[in-house]
Amino acid sequence: MKRHIPNELLNISDTWLSGCYSCVKWLTVWSDMFQTGFGVRQGSVLSPFLFAVYLDDLAKLCHNERHIFVVLYADDILLLAPSVCQLDALLKICEHELAQLDMAINFKKSCCLRIGSRMTMPCASICATSGTQIPWVSELRYLGVYYYEIALV
Repeated sequence: MKRHIPNELLNISDTWLSGCYSCVKWLTVWSDMFQTGFGVRQGSVLSPFLFAVYLDDLAKLCHNERHIFVVLYADDILLLAPSVCQLDALLKICEHELAQLDMAINFKKSCCLRIGSRMTMPCASICATSGTQIPWVSELRYLGVYYYEIALV
């Protein structure tokens, strides 16, 4: 509604998505049908768009002038910041925004990578609001692409 989408389209979307049923296929066996109470259908051409609209406020946390970026693709989030302190602050803001959407970051799949001339210097830990410490790594994979620690000259 913040995006001034016509009520008729919102009603159609609500009816279409709230009446969804799914089943699970494992090898050649199909489960019974069950109603899907939330989320979007995997594989639907509309699902990535709806998810992007849902997370739009999170994407607006970017500050180009301060070189702070939130990169979103489907349910993968990449936070970029020029300093450890700014990254920590951005993480806290993202956690808060996601909590407002009844979502959370999976910290078992999260890590930090430092790039630049000071990458080998010890630095402060990055912790979630829950106290979970996010490990520093020398390489990470995002959307199938590997990134490595590199020293910028």
